[in-house]
Amino acid sequence: MIVTFTANPSLDRTVELPAALARGEVQRALHVHQESGGKGVNVSRALVASGLETVAVLPGADADPVLAGLHDAKVPFAALPIGQALRSNVTLTEPDGVTTKINEPGPELSDEQQEALIGLLLDRSRGASWVVLAGSLPPGVPADYYATIARRLRSRADGTEAPGIAIDSSGAPLAAAVKADAAGKPDLLKPNAEELAELAAAAGFASVSTAEELEADPAKAAQAAAAVVESGVGAVLATLGSKGAVLVTAEGAWLATHPPIQAVSTVGAGDSSLAGYLLAATQGRSPQDCLRQAVAHGAAAASLPGSTVPAVHQTTPDAVTITALQKD
Repeated sequence: MIVTFTANPSLDRTVELPAALARGEVQRALHVHQESGGKGVNVSRALVASGLETVAVLPGADADPVLAGLHDAKVPFAALPIGQALRSNVTLTEPDGVTTKINEPGPELSDEQQEALIGLLLDRSRGASWVVLAGSLPPGVPADYYATIARRLRSRADGTEAPGIAIDSSGAPLAAAVKADAAGKPDLLKPNAEELAELAAAAGFASVSTAEELEADPAKAAQAAAAVVESGVGAVLATLGSKGAVLVTAEGAWLATHPPIQAVSTVGAGDSSLAGYLLAATQGRSPQDCLRQAVAHGAAAASLPGSTVPAVHQTTPDAVTITALQKD
């Protein structure tokens, strides 16, 4: 089983425009899609679509539209009522795939609610193969919250074997995960190119590049990811948009590319990539095959409308090319 943890879930509305976004003008939407979202929630949705056992842990009341959407989508969840409505996010997609997102900050969580959420996660993750800590943190939650959770998962008094821990976030929570002690570091980080540039800087990588440079030069992206792995993180799966993805572990570095697709919406593509990686990992596949399925999942997600997630049968891993890279 794979358990996901989303501290700041959302109701995601995706508006498809028939033409390029025109600021200050009135435009009619072509289509509107609405799904329960947040990075961890999206991973659980993708896992359910492929028939894997998962539980999404998140805050929210049963009547909240986010939880109602999960119930309708048959995504198992465990929720902590917090007495506040969850946030709503709006995404605008243009015909050429350009995406504009407007994300609300989310409700503030008290110290007691933060601790109760950790307790709920510890309870529901017993026996899990992986725990995914994903997304932004709501107001009031310290940046090292994910590192704290990782430590708690690895030091449970009941002796339960610790699951693999994956983190997919950005900004201060991502940097805190890299700077944490060994017990607080993840087994897997899933940054995009922009986040990888941030991570490399936090890890002390001497040659820090921009996101555009990392996407254009996978070898440089591998070197940046290697610096993060050398800091004590188990592995880095860095998604590079249409350029594919790079996986770096202590044993090696690889680039995976997929033939060009017609991008409809990139919303949730990175979350689907992480789901694809974990799907393969739970089957005992090699790092290269985990990377292959990650890129296949991400490409399939980008070809679907809104934040729709693909099932494994909609992916084309055989079309993915794997190339070994140098880490230094």
